[in-house]
Amino acid sequence: MSLSASASAPWLKYYGEVPHHLTYPQKTIYQMVRDAAIRDARLPAYEFMGKKTTFAQFMEKIDQTAQAFLAMGIQKGDRVTICMPNCPQAIYLFYAINLVGATANMIHPLSSEKEIEFYLKESGSIFAVTLDQFYHKFEAIRQNVTLDNIILASIPDALSKPVRVGYMLTEGRKQAKIPKDAPVLRWNEFLRRGRGYHWTYRAERRAGDEAVILYSGGTTGVTKGIQLTNLNFNALGKQIIATNPMFRPGDKMLAVMPMFHGFGLGVSIHSMLVSGGCCILVPRFTPDSYAKLLLKYRCNLIAGVPTLYEALLRLPKMKNADLSCLKGVYSGGDSLSVELKKRFDKFLFDHHATIQVREGYGLTECVTASCLTPYHISREGSIGIPFPDTYLSLI
Repeated sequence: MSLSASASAPWLKYYGEVPHHLTYPQKTIYQMVRDAAIRDARLPAYEFMGKKTTFAQFMEKIDQTAQAFLAMGIQKGDRVTICMPNCPQAIYLFYAINLVGATANMIHPLSSEKEIEFYLKESGSIFAVTLDQFYHKFEAIRQNVTLDNIILASIPDALSKPVRVGYMLTEGRKQAKIPKDAPVLRWNEFLRRGRGYHWTYRAERRAGDEAVILYSGGTTGVTKGIQLTNLNFNALGKQIIATNPMFRPGDKMLAVMPMFHGFGLGVSIHSMLVSGGCCILVPRFTPDSYAKLLLKYRCNLIAGVPTLYEALLRLPKMKNADLSCLKGVYSGGDSLSVELKKRFDKFLFDHHATIQVREGYGLTECVTASCLTPYHISREGSIGIPFPDTYLSLI
């Protein structure tokens, strides 16, 4: 007997129009985002520092990156570490690694040198891709690991020319210089090598194959690498959209939660992209910049931790903000107090929003969220109800 047939699910009566069960495509994460691009080719897939990229353009970037990996010798089953914030190159890499049949090992770019060494050894990564500003961490531990190549990307490579000049005059000046003879491959050279690769770069992979490694917070001991499949991520994407029936292709998600965390990668990026949503990519943020971006882009969906919402309540620039654009506000990563939820719900109402904060809960082993406050009903002090086809038991 299957779990669904034998398990008690008393929460189903609170589902509203959300279906109790969903159909999950037996596809890879790349295939799912490709399907979205076919449906919504002209819609924006993401915006980054004022530069908008359509789904059609996004798929071209993924293909170019996949060609470059094959030209460099990456094979089906290899593991490649991505050590980057939320920026365009990071999402090209994520889907390109999947396209060639490898596994993306996602790690925090602010990790210490020893932590990076641990992640590289634990995953058996043979390639690593990071930003130039983190090069020195990798160089310090390179003799202790077995990396064939380190590829360095740069934020300015993803910017429009006017914004690039401004960036180099401000942020660019703060970065430590990298020796000209450093044993690394620069991003543009990496892509150039791929342009000379003309053989197939699409590997046959199944929904149940390993696609991503994320790391737990080590709450119960040593940090653990958690192996997640294509189906894990794609099921989450289906569940997120099913529990948010107000979502429409083209809706904008303020993607500030980091890609090396399931909340950011699974909810704010993959679930949006495979459904035709637009990610406003933010590599680094403060409560002030978060508020600025929310108002500038008129975002429809935002996610954050409770401390972020507490900070937004105190920001002067939010005093007269019009938040009528919001369709969803999600809190996770920590417990949302009843008192803070009440204050933020009132703040939303006073600023023309027609919704309330919805609290969720999940584990990295479930990619991230596994339950969420329903869109039409809430209960004080609750973390919500399980997603479709998800069963929780108190033991």
